[in-house]
Amino acid sequence: MALPYQWQYKLDRWKANLQGFFGGGGNQQPRPKLCPNCGSLVGINATRCHNCGTNLRFSMAAVNRSLSGVFSGPAPVTTALLVANLLMFGVEFMAAAAQGGGGGLSILWGVGGPATIHLGMSWPYGIYIQHEWYRLITAMFLHGGLIHIGFNMMALMQLGPALEELYGSSRYFFLFIITGAFGFLVSSFPYGPWYPNNSLGASGGLLGLVGAMLAITGKRGGSYMRELRSRLISNVVILFVLGFMGMGIDNKAHLGGLASGFVLGKIFADRQPMNVREKQIANALGWIAGIAVIASFALMILHYRDSLPGQA
Repeated sequence: MALPYQWQYKLDRWKANLQGFFGGGGNQQPRPKLCPNCGSLVGINATRCHNCGTNLRFSMAAVNRSLSGVFSGPAPVTTALLVANLLMFGVEFMAAAAQGGGGGLSILWGVGGPATIHLGMSWPYGIYIQHEWYRLITAMFLHGGLIHIGFNMMALMQLGPALEELYGSSRYFFLFIITGAFGFLVSSFPYGPWYPNNSLGASGGLLGLVGAMLAITGKRGGSYMRELRSRLISNVVILFVLGFMGMGIDNKAHLGGLASGFVLGKIFADRQPMNVREKQIANALGWIAGIAVIASFALMILHYRDSLPGQA
């Protein structure tokens, strides 16, 4: 049976992008290229842009353009984050099942235990005693069940595309990763009025997006901005109240993500990078976040089989 036209078109696009990525492309004649950073026309064999110096093959701008082709749409990083979270939930569930958990209705809200600790959830003992700081990032891609990941991914798809379009993919990615990691740092801190706890989920980064949106609405006037700010504040208040009612919500991670997102929202210009210098800074921030994520998952894999306290 033939595929619908839309899916055939997407498959052809993905195939062409993958062929280009791995050096394929059939008998097509080489053509001049556009710099993914500044948009200048560059030569057929050029590896760096003559205008801004961007590496045409190995740069955040080039990666973002590749993602735009594979994940078609205006928000490639949001789509990539969605896919990464769904894939990690599958890995998490299989790891829990292999250890005798995850059966029955526990998939809705009961995925956890030693499997999630091994996969890098935020765990104060691991962070402060064993110095496994990678957990501040890997925990963002783990969830406690289908309900948990469902709500978080719906929020990501509601908030993410608009902010990615506003800030550009590189700064948006940095915003999400840094605010999520800072949220888990606040959550795991072993001092203060709230006791530290094990935690996981993307909601610290999501509250970072909310914090950035609150900063944006504070810098702009108009009835729409006031209405949006009012709705955001109401939703945040409700979320914190539910957390204080013992609903299993990590208020500390949410507070850390919200505060750091608000600060970054005040610092970032409310538009995409416009000149070469701004684009270079944005791409550098994107690389910092990307390298941090890759390194964190590499360290998680390295320590996956480490024994937990109390295990033989």
